[in-house]
Amino acid sequence: MFRYFSRPIPLVLLLAFLTVIPVLTSLTEVFQIPTGTYPADSARLAVAPVAWFAHVLAGVAFGITGPLQFVRALRHRFGRLHRIAGRIFVVAGAALGLSGLSLLAQVTSVRTPVADIARGLFGLALLVALALAMAAIRDRDIQRHRAWMIRSYAVGMGLGVVGLVFFPIYLVTGAPPTGLGADMLFVASWLVSIFAGEVVILRLSTATNRRPA
Repeated sequence: MFRYFSRPIPLVLLLAFLTVIPVLTSLTEVFQIPTGTYPADSARLAVAPVAWFAHVLAGVAFGITGPLQFVRALRHRFGRLHRIAGRIFVVAGAALGLSGLSLLAQVTSVRTPVADIARGLFGLALLVALALAMAAIRDRDIQRHRAWMIRSYAVGMGLGVVGLVFFPIYLVTGAPPTGLGADMLFVASWLVSIFAGEVVILRLSTATNRRPA
């Protein structure tokens, strides 16, 4: 099973699938925020409109360019396009992390400290992973660069896994789950995304080391 997900096309499809929910949600909010047509349960975010808009716009760019970074054909045949998409990915990821931390500081939380602390740590982890990815490519260490790019995507798109877990609950109950148990599930779902990223990195590293010199 893990070998299957280490191959380029299935990996890209998996990443795109995990991205669908947060990207579509963010894309909707890109149009809702300027017009003030966002749902009532998002109204509290309006106290920080700039950070909110930057967060959803960066989320769209990050979620779309992320899977493209792992298309082998794009890297090998269209190197310039890969680099352009990579720069967009890094800038969007930095904006995503910074705006997320800004929202966390400005907006009154409706979650328990468990979720708030985790969101803060994930935002910082995203910024660190992007910085290490850029440092690796400056050193021309492609394998290390790829690993940190995968980690940054796994952290930044952790809400994709959260959405897959919480959306069915929302459909059944008609309301988003709340409370300490829900927040622990929230954090656990995000950690699943990070763990999956580490599995992919391990499989890709193993495959690279097995190739003949």
